[in-house]
Amino acid sequence: MEIMPGVHQFKLPIPSATLADAGEMVGETNVYLIQGKDGWLLLDAGWDDPRNLKILEEGLDAIGVNFKDISKIVITHFHYDHFGMAAKLKKLSGAALVLHRKESAFIEAMGGKARQTLRETNSWLLRNGTPEKELPDISFATDLGRPDILFSGGERIPTGLFDLEVVWTPGHSPGHICLYEREKKLLFSGDHMLQDITPEVGTSPLQYDNPLADYLSCLKNLRELEVDLVLPAHGPAFTHFQRRTDELIEHHQTRKTHILEILQSGTMNAYEIAARMHWIPQAGGIAWDKLDSLNRRLALLETWAHLRLLQEEGKVRTITKNGCLYYSLQIEG
Repeated sequence: MEIMPGVHQFKLPIPSATLADAGEMVGETNVYLIQGKDGWLLLDAGWDDPRNLKILEEGLDAIGVNFKDISKIVITHFHYDHFGMAAKLKKLSGAALVLHRKESAFIEAMGGKARQTLRETNSWLLRNGTPEKELPDISFATDLGRPDILFSGGERIPTGLFDLEVVWTPGHSPGHICLYEREKKLLFSGDHMLQDITPEVGTSPLQYDNPLADYLSCLKNLRELEVDLVLPAHGPAFTHFQRRTDELIEHHQTRKTHILEILQSGTMNAYEIAARMHWIPQAGGIAWDKLDSLNRRLALLETWAHLRLLQEEGKVRTITKNGCLYYSLQIEG
């Protein structure tokens, strides 16, 4: 799909083998091809799946572009549905692979050290109340490539047709970035801002101290930008940028308030708190017992992110007992 002159969108399915029957799809990643005078820029790389490579190859062919015409592959963040095919596409194109320096730490964590990462993740899940039967046993040990350029935020990527600014937006992941085209008032938002979905915050507890604080701060800072069109990594493009920003901020405030209400019943772990909440609001709200194990983990991670911010705000305290973490309301005075 041509979004505007010089910007094409490819929808690459996310295989759901870890969620349901093999071969079913649970969503898509929007990958963007941005035209330049000295080569095209590919924003995100999609899940590593032969079908996605074929979709991308056929899509490029339809607009008269081949892999060798891509000079840069920019990754918004280091989640597998965005980075999975990066090494393969880099080899096919010869393009420079680019991401934020804070995401580079995940290369070993998801590659050569994938098994160790899985063990550490499971240990964290156990400490926060996850039953052993719900622990993940799948890791993505694969060749994820090596970045050629590491961003810090604030860089510019001039293509000759677009002048893209790198905006560091931690929260969904430590090194998440958006690309902003100031003159065209265009924002490639990655997973930082989606129209129909509340982005997960807290998916990297082993590498992140206070993700929700960063996420909300970035939302408030982004709100000052002039944006007419948002091109997200999942779901449709949208124009109500400032309203969506306010909705996301309000969503997290509501979540924090709900957690404080739950903790009035007494001390409990993050898993127990998450189990008392409804999730996936875009689907009308789903009770805990209706969630599969993956969505329970995501809910737990987000609950932890809210608890961490509430702790920072002095409203919640953490108690360690027998190696496990529990939370209670902070007693004033």
